[in-house]
Amino acid sequence: QVQLVQSGGGLVQAGGSLRLSCAASGSISSINAVGWYREAAGNRRELIGGITSGGSTNYDDSVKGRFTISRDNAKNTVWLQMNSLKPEDTGVYYCNADRIETMSGPLYDYWGQGTQVTVSS
Repeated sequence: QVQLVQSGGGLVQAGGSLRLSCAASGSISSINAVGWYREAAGNRRELIGGITSGGSTNYDDSVKGRFTISRDNAKNTVWLQMNSLKPEDTGVYYCNADRIETMSGPLYDYWGQGTQVTVSS
């Protein structure tokens, strides 16, 4: 069974850092582009950044210069490094793979389970 397993997150003071990971498990061969999303309480899930299979990244203005997305294709893992965190960064963070190549064929629009990030002021 293919899964995107997230880890990291937790409670941090404003100005602190956290690192989230998103690792694919199961019989997979590769992951295409991955996006990171944030869902604050009462708000819709929003895209905050993403990384292509080749490592090109893009970021929403709200996190640009503070967050960094990276990946290791050999480990089928993507990370979200979050620095200079602000209380408004609080929310549940999700990773999403637009396509995962598996032994049984491709899977599309695959989500991690989400992880809570809380930034106190």
